[in-house]
Amino acid sequence: MNIVILNDFGFVSGGAASVAISSAKGLAARGHRVIFFTAVGPIDPSLRASGVEVIDTEQHEIRADTTRFAAQRQMTWNFDAARVLHRRLSDLDHRRTIIHLHGWTKALSSSVARAGASRNFRLVCTLHDYAVACPRGSFFDRTSMDHCQRRPLSLACVASDCDGGGNLTLKLFRTLRHTTQRTIGRIPARIDAFVAVSRFSRAIIEPHLPAQCVVCEIPNPIGIEQGEPTDVARNRVFLMVGRLTVEKGAILLARAARECDVPVVFAGDGPCRFDIVSANPAAKITGWLSRVEVQEQLRHARALIFPSLWHEMHGLVVPEAAALGVPAVVSDTSAAIESVRDGVTGFLFRNGDLASLKTALLRLSDDTLAGRLGTACYQAYWDAPPTLERHVESLEELYQTVLSRPPGGQ
Repeated sequence: MNIVILNDFGFVSGGAASVAISSAKGLAARGHRVIFFTAVGPIDPSLRASGVEVIDTEQHEIRADTTRFAAQRQMTWNFDAARVLHRRLSDLDHRRTIIHLHGWTKALSSSVARAGASRNFRLVCTLHDYAVACPRGSFFDRTSMDHCQRRPLSLACVASDCDGGGNLTLKLFRTLRHTTQRTIGRIPARIDAFVAVSRFSRAIIEPHLPAQCVVCEIPNPIGIEQGEPTDVARNRVFLMVGRLTVEKGAILLARAARECDVPVVFAGDGPCRFDIVSANPAAKITGWLSRVEVQEQLRHARALIFPSLWHEMHGLVVPEAAALGVPAVVSDTSAAIESVRDGVTGFLFRNGDLASLKTALLRLSDDTLAGRLGTACYQAYWDAPPTLERHVESLEELYQTVLSRPPGGQ
């Protein structure tokens, strides 16, 4: 089988890239011909070392492009990426080839999906966010700081200031990009199958997917070897991992930690960095870390805090923490609730509620309770770990199902 994996980034820039890269290597190890198609380097050296063919169009991430017009054009339709992919697909048999789309909104654009669909290739898409339906990819309104219930691209959607700050130009180009994605890129209409990474996120996104498509739940793979669980009772620091944005709840955590007088570390970076410091001058912000460095931070944490205000899909960090024996405190409207049993392997708190989050932090001041939660989450994880091998086996089954059907569910 030929598998062409499409992702904006050729290195681990977040959860989507991590899954795309690890699955590419896992599929190659199973004897498949794997092509990793990306726009932004540097390329993770482990890809080529695993026998994966890499095609890099050597472009910029859209928000990093200093040429405004070029960035806006690429945001809407990446002609160069589509042309290169179209040329590479010309010698592949569409009857034995799957194109698997992971990330496209940051560099590749929906042009790459159209390049595959135009040649009758079967397309599979992993739902790492809600970008197939929502122009912002999150169903979250930064002005109201609440979940968005508007129908995508409706008049109410187009007229809303969901990015906050009244940036009409950004809103215009998001709307144009999403309209182009729907009409010319044919996302989601032309996708044959979708991979949902959680039941929670599937329930939110499925009403926006084509009726004839296949939807399959396949958990993200976690590449951690089993070792001794962390003795969290000896740790004092609370940890958040990820991009520091408003909807991730970083400012809420900073305030809660300050009012509870507990140490907090933010492993990541983003536009809310200065707001976090303002809310909690004692907070430590590490900047972006490697995966190994993140695991080291987790091993020194009392608990992982996942305070996201939006629904999320189901990030990697909560199960990664559990694999190390570190309990998590998660928002009750996030897909991460599927990895936490309240009061058993961690705590849930009310979305956006400062008092509720503070209660969870204060409860974890009990060493015995913290230790018990850590032991329980470790055992629950290793009872059925989401390994790369299981992930790849599930993908192979899905690919065979898709190849047995006409393209586009016709």
